[in-house]
Amino acid sequence: MDDDKGKDLQQTPDHKHHHHRRHFHVWRWISNIILVIALFVGGGAYYLYHTLRSTADHTYIPLDGQKSSDLILKKSKPISILLMGTDTGALGRTETNGRSDTMIVATLNPSKKTTTMVSIPRDTMAKMIGYAGINIQKINAAYSIGGVDMAVKTTTSLVSAPISYYAVINMGGLEKIVDSLGGIKVTPTISFHNSGYTFTKGRSTDLNGKMALSYIRMRYDDPKGDYGRQDRERQVITAVIKTAPALSNLTKFEQLMNQVQSNFRTNLSFDDMVTLYSKYKDAGKHVKQDHLQGVGTYLNGSSYQIASNKELQRISNLLNQSLDLPTKPVNNEETKQNTLNPQFNWNVDNSNVEYIIHGADQVN
Repeated sequence: MDDDKGKDLQQTPDHKHHHHRRHFHVWRWISNIILVIALFVGGGAYYLYHTLRSTADHTYIPLDGQKSSDLILKKSKPISILLMGTDTGALGRTETNGRSDTMIVATLNPSKKTTTMVSIPRDTMAKMIGYAGINIQKINAAYSIGGVDMAVKTTTSLVSAPISYYAVINMGGLEKIVDSLGGIKVTPTISFHNSGYTFTKGRSTDLNGKMALSYIRMRYDDPKGDYGRQDRERQVITAVIKTAPALSNLTKFEQLMNQVQSNFRTNLSFDDMVTLYSKYKDAGKHVKQDHLQGVGTYLNGSSYQIASNKELQRISNLLNQSLDLPTKPVNNEETKQNTLNPQFNWNVDNSNVEYIIHGADQVN
């Protein structure tokens, strides 16, 4: 949400794409945050089941023009979901404040038993889809300008792969979620100090809500830059998921459901989530993680990450193949602008060669 010069250009020192298994199952990120009391429901507790469904009803906001997705899920076809973490107040149909600081395109393929997660850096240059004219912004601005609809459409256009679902969690509310659980445990992968708290690499650490946010929000002292911050955010969410099913205190359960209801939104209905939980669990057995790699530069004084045509094509191919769809040449506003900048150095961040936007109505 800031435009600090120089700092936002900090990225992973070497361009490595990670394809490895992780214990973080993306289907749980979506379904377990609502289906967090599966153990209780198994006991036939009507009150708990009713509360669960009521919470899901309050978190459900369909996309504009969305048709029933139940048939797709029942047939266990590969699906794609845009996962977003934002740092705003109450969630609604659109957000007039705040941007989606974390954006991950996740595909779930139950027949291949694979999940593919591609992180999109928040400063990635993108055309805002749904805006009149050509509006070039950082991709995380799409959420603040046009809510989840613009965020999904803009990301779909950027990666040239279909996205049917979204799930957004308010990271500001994550503090209360963690506290409602009585805290979580994480093992930091790096040592650092932030907001009065010290975190030590390799040491299991108990976090309350404030500590969890401090752990997530540090970015500039991480050698991986914003990519490292995204890793820590996923780590905290994973810890929440692991802790929640063990919650046996009814009062704490009610507090947790209240926080989920206030800080989570998705276009997956309760029945969709039940189907997702039952039919897509095996997709979490093999998780591949990757990211869209950009090159740092400035546009109108703001730091951006600009993905090359080759990189956009690579990510598009990866996502479409994970959805069992044919690949196709990427042809969007981003590839057009790249082609109009033959002088740009795609090998060096903070290049002295200026990247020039051509024919846009707005650039910020």
